[in-house]
Amino acid sequence: MNLPIVLKNLLEAQKKSDSLLYSECFTDDAVVFDEGKTHKGKDKIRQWNEKSTEEYQFQMEPLEFSQEDKNSILKANVSGNFAGSPIVLTYTFQIENDKISSLKISG
Repeated sequence: MNLPIVLKNLLEAQKKSDSLLYSECFTDDAVVFDEGKTHKGKDKIRQWNEKSTEEYQFQMEPLEFSQEDKNSILKANVSGNFAGSPIVLTYTFQIENDKISSLKISG
């Protein structure tokens, strides 16, 4: 799978459960939309990732990747400590200057 380097870094950070490294993949004013909530800025994104990783203890297995206009779309099989596991989620990224400026996670 030919992923942009920032997404490879993001997946590696998630695999290591390293929320600081994860948040460094984002721009300073990036926005994440997940489970009906908005998380803006690196610090909030780090906190969200830290909490989600701890609570759900999830693993991501990338399935497919595509580019549509300004969107980089990754579908991944996500398994962990949550109802309905495993589930395929869609991660829609916008990338600017090799950093993620926006991420929307949907089922």
